[in-house]
Amino acid sequence: MMSTRDHILAAVRTALKDAPAVPEVPRDYRRDGDLAQGAVIEVLVDRLEDYKAGVTVVAEAQVPDTIQGLLADAGTYVVPAGLNPAWFGWETDLARVKYDGGSHGTLSVTALDATDAVVTGSAVTVAESGTIILDGSPDQGRRAISLIPDHHICVVHSSDIAQILPEALRRLDGTRPLTMISGPSATSDIELERVEGVHGPRRLDVIITT
Repeated sequence: MMSTRDHILAAVRTALKDAPAVPEVPRDYRRDGDLAQGAVIEVLVDRLEDYKAGVTVVAEAQVPDTIQGLLADAGTYVVPAGLNPAWFGWETDLARVKYDGGSHGTLSVTALDATDAVVTGSAVTVAESGTIILDGSPDQGRRAISLIPDHHICVVHSSDIAQILPEALRRLDGTRPLTMISGPSATSDIELERVEGVHGPRRLDVIITT
């Protein structure tokens, strides 16, 4: 005697019996970019500025001063435990710094909401779409810290910039929690008025190191 499950599976097999063969999908899309690194950075800067993000291109040695300038108006800010401590050697008021992760533990949502800014690194950035990808590595921290504070300062190393998405995907571990950022958080209301800061930081500043 056939069970209900057997009847259902038999019906599915009957329905699929005359189904056409699945066509093979051509894999002839672009897999690699064709621009020199300098041109790739120019494309990224153009996209980020179009998204209304602040962009600064500096040498690695200038990162600390650049971060200090961008945090001038911030009362407190979040730093993931694995971010380069040399970038914050200028800080004399340690009460401003709220570390998250590692031996410091994790900040509550209330504590994150009370901070003015967050500084993170990044995993890979796609120049063509202006998309910065975080993967939760120690220098980037968990997803919440890049979404709740109103100002996100993100450091992007030029060696981590890919021209197109297929290049970027090859560099990523798909099992990690990926956060993709394309400019400050913004949406439009029913009257098509731009509203910023609804789903994440209202302000995004990107520091590109060369």
